[in-house]
Amino acid sequence: MSPPPRKPGPAGRADPARSTACDVLRAVADRDAYANLMLPSLLRERGLTGRDAALATELAYGTLRGQGTYDAIIAICSDRALDQIDPPIRQVLRLGAHQLLATRIRAHAAVATSVDLARDVAGQRTAGFVNAVLRKVATRDLDAWIEISAPRRADDPIGHLATRYSHPRWIVSALLDALGEDPAGGLAETEATLAADGTRPRVTLCAIPGLASTAELVTGDSEPARWSPFGVYLAEGNPAEIAAVAQHRASVQDEASQLVTLALTRADARGKDASGTDSRWLDLCAGPGGKARLLAGIAAGRDAGLVAADVRSHRAGLVRAAMGSAGRARVVVADGTVPAWRPGTFDRVLADVPCSGLGALRRRPEARWRRTPADIAGLRDLQRGLLAAALDSARPGGVVAYSTCSPHLAETREIVAAVLAARDDVQLLDAPALLPEVPDLRCPAPHGRYAQFWPHRHGTDGIFLALLRRTTPQPPVP
Repeated sequence: MSPPPRKPGPAGRADPARSTACDVLRAVADRDAYANLMLPSLLRERGLTGRDAALATELAYGTLRGQGTYDAIIAICSDRALDQIDPPIRQVLRLGAHQLLATRIRAHAAVATSVDLARDVAGQRTAGFVNAVLRKVATRDLDAWIEISAPRRADDPIGHLATRYSHPRWIVSALLDALGEDPAGGLAETEATLAADGTRPRVTLCAIPGLASTAELVTGDSEPARWSPFGVYLAEGNPAEIAAVAQHRASVQDEASQLVTLALTRADARGKDASGTDSRWLDLCAGPGGKARLLAGIAAGRDAGLVAADVRSHRAGLVRAAMGSAGRARVVVADGTVPAWRPGTFDRVLADVPCSGLGALRRRPEARWRRTPADIAGLRDLQRGLLAAALDSARPGGVVAYSTCSPHLAETREIVAAVLAARDDVQLLDAPALLPEVPDLRCPAPHGRYAQFWPHRHGTDGIFLALLRRTTPQPPVP
């Protein structure tokens, strides 16, 4: 994807790192680009490495994370309403505010480079406006500006946290509900997870069983993960330069994602109603392939095979590429809601369903500004349909894992509850009990059989897990 076109005028005033960061912000805002795809592409295209690449990364991601807070501050410092500021200049101001309020860059350098960038993207006429706004921003630090720009905590605790931690108000409310907190009793955990969304996630590697070991991946300052037996925390460096990753024997995969996969493989897939073996596994929504790759590796160690399905052919292609030589895996293009296989075929089924991605806001900070409550509602029928199909695909005694990278109740507990209410052939298992090494996984009572990972508790993505066993339907009452 090419960067946004620049307006005519003298080029090259702004340094390459800031220009690249600004182009990422403009592409995200104007064309719904994904920062995690756009930024690496521009870094390669422009030959930025080392300190320049690190600066461009910090500026792009940091500005996206802080956008809501910066907008509230810019609105105070500008004589124009935010929506009256030309979109390219809005991005320059956000980038400048981030440098002034959240980095060690000196104020004069942050203002001067932002003025240069404004000239590059919109011409000389914008220089004075950008200079005036950012000089006002520079008169206070971030905490002082939040006291001015945010609603008072005592009067509007949700609004205060939304501004302080740069989240839309509806997301703050959703996190509060998932954590089971009451505004009247304090919002310490909600505040902690909002703060965690503003941090850079560490890179976690996954050694595929049978192909690589954690010992092979632990080099330099890297260390084994706390809970996943397959995981390694990468201290620094490019994962693609690690031999095992380049050879598809290991991959970058969040630790919670690894543990969700592990929990499914630990569950008893026989049960009192089971009569078959444990040799047929299914990943119902496999793209882009992270969980499927790990499942295939574990399955191979048990003489089991995996079918990895995705409804879109290009995502199925990503699964094939990710798989490498991990186990006996067959990748198919299939609609999970209308399975192409016979009911009751599989011993274990993973339904890692499409979701809002609110659990991965550290990695994809722009998602908080892109998603809306309507998006959550629009996924409901698909999520229910996929879970129902996953249960139909499992044999009696088989186990189904329902997971989402979201803590939102409408994508997690409410989906499972709705499907359970419509069936008499499902048993809800105790998911946290299958991961006893991981603390604080249980959802608030009376939902303690569900597991919820949190960035502030576990340092992982906010992934939800429910485990269910397919049982024999009860005969009708005569």
